[in-house]
Amino acid sequence: MAAARSSEGTTGAGGAGGRSRGGGSGRFGGSVRAVGHAVRRPLTGVARGIRKATNAHGAGESGLGKLIELHAVNGAGDVMITVALASTVFFSVPTDEARGRVALYLAITMAPFTVLAPVIGPLLDRLPHGRRAAMAGAMLARALLALIISGAVASGSLELYPAALGVLVASKAYGVVRSAVVPRLLPPHFSLVKANSRVTLGGLLATGLAAPVGAALHAIGPNWPLYGAFVLFVAGTFLSFSLPPKVDSAKGEDRALLASDEEHLHGPKRRAASRRPGLRTVGPAVIHALAANAALRCLSGFLIFFLAFLLREHPLTGESAAVSLGIVGVAAGAGNALGTAVGAWLRSRAPEVIIVTVVAMVLGAAITAAVFFGSFLVACLAAVAGFAQALAKLALDALIQRDVPELVRTSAFARSETLLQMAWVLGGAIGIVLPLNGVLGLSVGAAIVAAGWLPTVRALLTSARREGTAPARVRGA
Repeated sequence: MAAARSSEGTTGAGGAGGRSRGGGSGRFGGSVRAVGHAVRRPLTGVARGIRKATNAHGAGESGLGKLIELHAVNGAGDVMITVALASTVFFSVPTDEARGRVALYLAITMAPFTVLAPVIGPLLDRLPHGRRAAMAGAMLARALLALIISGAVASGSLELYPAALGVLVASKAYGVVRSAVVPRLLPPHFSLVKANSRVTLGGLLATGLAAPVGAALHAIGPNWPLYGAFVLFVAGTFLSFSLPPKVDSAKGEDRALLASDEEHLHGPKRRAASRRPGLRTVGPAVIHALAANAALRCLSGFLIFFLAFLLREHPLTGESAAVSLGIVGVAAGAGNALGTAVGAWLRSRAPEVIIVTVVAMVLGAAITAAVFFGSFLVACLAAVAGFAQALAKLALDALIQRDVPELVRTSAFARSETLLQMAWVLGGAIGIVLPLNGVLGLSVGAAIVAAGWLPTVRALLTSARREGTAPARVRGA
C-alpha cells in the first residue's frame, strides 16, 4: 500500500508537473499566436480596406475591382524599374555625361519604340480573344526583363538598352489592352469616365506608395528595386488571369479609324467604308479632343526630361537636386490625383468645355512660369499640368463613350492611347536637346501647349454647342 501510495504520489506529481509544463507550453504558444495576430491584423485590415474600396459600387461583381488591383501592381512595378534606371542612367554620373546617357537611352529605346507603338494597337485589335493572355504576357515579359536589367546594372553591359526597350514595349502593350478592357468591365449605371478615373487613381496611389519603397530598396543595393519589380510583375501575371472571361470576348466589336469624316478616307479604306455603311469614322469632336490631349501629353514628356536636368543643375532655392526633383514630382502627382478625382465628380458633363478650359489653364501657367521664372511657379506648373492631363484624358474618354458607337469603341480607346504615348515620346526628345535655360525651356513648353490648343478651341466649343442636336458621326474601318 505504501508502494502504491508512493507510486500514486509520484504519478500525481508527475501528472501535475506534466500539466504544468503543458500549460506553460500552451501559454507560450498562445502568446506567439497572439503576437502573430497582432502583427497580421493591420496588414489584413489594410488588405480588406483596399479590397472594399476597389470593389465598391458593383466593381467587385463586374470585375472592375480586379482590374484596379492589377493596374496598381502595374504602376508599382513600373516605378521600381524607373527608380533603378534613374539611378543608373541619370544620378550616377555628372550632369553633362548624364545628358549624353539619357540621349543615348532615348535614341536606342524611344526611337524604335516610336516605330513599334503604332503597330501594337492594330496587332492587339486582331487578337481580341486573348486580352487576358496579352496582359499576362506583358507582365511576365517585364518580370524577366527586370532580371536582365539587374544583371546589366551590375556589369555595366549594353544589354540595359534593349531590355529597357522591351520594358517600354511591354508596358505599352499592357496600356493598350487595359484601355480596351475597361469598357467590358463597367458595373451597372457606371460611366466610363468614372471607371477610368478609379483605375487611374488606383495606379497613382500605388505609384506614390511604391516610390519610397523603391528608394529604400535602392539603398540596400542598385539591383534590389529590380528584384521588387520582378516580384510585382510575377504577381501581375497571375492577377491578369483573374479577370472575368468576358474581357476576351469581341462580340459586337470592330476596328476604329481615327479620321473625322469620309473626306479623310483614301484608297482601299474609303472603298471599304462605302461598302460597309454601318460603320463610321470617330467624328471631329474626338479628333480635336485627341489633338488637345496630345499637346498635354507632349508637354508632360517635355517637362519630365527638361526639368530633370534643369533642376539637377539649378535646384530650387535652398534645396538639393534630389529634393527639388522630389518636390516637382510630388506636385505633379498630386495634381494628377486631383484631376482624376475631379473628373470622377464631373463625370461626362461638357467634356469639350473641360478640355478647352484645362488646356487654357496649362497655357496660362506655362506662360506665367516662363515670364516670372522661379521655384514656386515651376512647382505650380507641374501641378497644373498633372491636373490638366488627368482631367482632359477623362474628358476624352467621355467623348469617345458619347460619340463612338460600341461597335468600334474598344478599338478607338486603344488607338488613341497609342497616339498619346507617341506624343509623350516626342515631348521627351524635345526636352533632352534644349539648353538648360529655364525661361527658354518653359517658353517652348508654352508653345507646345499653344500648338495643341489654338487649332482645337473653336472646333471643340462649336461641338459643345451642337451636342444633343447633331450628334457626331462615327465610322470604323
